[in-house]
Amino acid sequence: MSAAAVGAVLVGSLAACGSGGSSDASDDDSITMGFAQVGAESGWRTANTQSIKDTAKEEGVTLKFSDAQQKQENQIKAIRSYIQQKVDVIAFSPVVETGWDTVLQEAKRAKIPVILTDRSVDSDDTSLYETFLGSDFVLEGEKAGDWLVENADTADTDKNGTINVVQLEGTTGAAPAIDRAEGFKEKIAADPRIEVTASQTGDFTRDGGKKVMESFLKSQPDVDVVYAHNDDMGLGAIEAIEAAGKKPGTDIKIITVDAVKDGMTALAEGKINFIVECNPLLGPQLMDLAAKVVAGEEVPERVVTEESTFDQEQAKAALPDRQY
Repeated sequence: MSAAAVGAVLVGSLAACGSGGSSDASDDDSITMGFAQVGAESGWRTANTQSIKDTAKEEGVTLKFSDAQQKQENQIKAIRSYIQQKVDVIAFSPVVETGWDTVLQEAKRAKIPVILTDRSVDSDDTSLYETFLGSDFVLEGEKAGDWLVENADTADTDKNGTINVVQLEGTTGAAPAIDRAEGFKEKIAADPRIEVTASQTGDFTRDGGKKVMESFLKSQPDVDVVYAHNDDMGLGAIEAIEAAGKKPGTDIKIITVDAVKDGMTALAEGKINFIVECNPLLGPQLMDLAAKVVAGEEVPERVVTEESTFDQEQAKAALPDRQY
């Protein structure tokens, strides 16, 4: 999907009003943004970071960037630094959902607007941030579950009437991990043959997915399906499955989320069976929202990115033009 096609579906009937940021923004059109990224744990995150950096440069936004290395304390430290530097706007993708109220209150008192990207926070006080830009993670899990229900007969690789699913979860406490599991669980309930027999975090990394899958193959000898919360963990699972002498995509069906190039390549090769897209190219939408909240304009409380799903043939068709 091209950057131009990252058109947003605007969701939410009530609009939040930007608090205006620091007074420096009123002197000229330039904006300084402090961005606290989760880390560089996956191909998706790398593409997300590049989109934000590239768009900031194109739009003339001064970007102060930090990599939290998947640690909440590092993100909180970065946000406090941005507050001290009196940036115009703060954006970040929360490592986990909870534990943000204190630092976001500090930003609010400093009159610096906050934008959540990719992941949301679990807080009763929605005035602590202006908007949340990102995917509908529950819907992503539902799409994965729908595919499995629709393809249950082929997923029953042992042909014994049961479909044993192992789940490679994302980072514990992270919004996508919680929501993708929830959406998937809700949909597979429609077929009593499908059961999640084991579920463990692989922390959204390829190495984590490989290690967890190795453990699953020892403790769950009759695995029919792997549901991985991102491509990287699914790719790690493929390595473990092949090392165990089994054929990924055939002996064990694989469903993942993201649709980055490596994942799409594995899908095109038949090693993954289905991918739910989670678009990382949020830079253009983020910079647009930042300009609006700094100017005090109204923005939606929720901006959802448009995304698709892919089977093998669709992956083959999409790969030549894939940007991430």
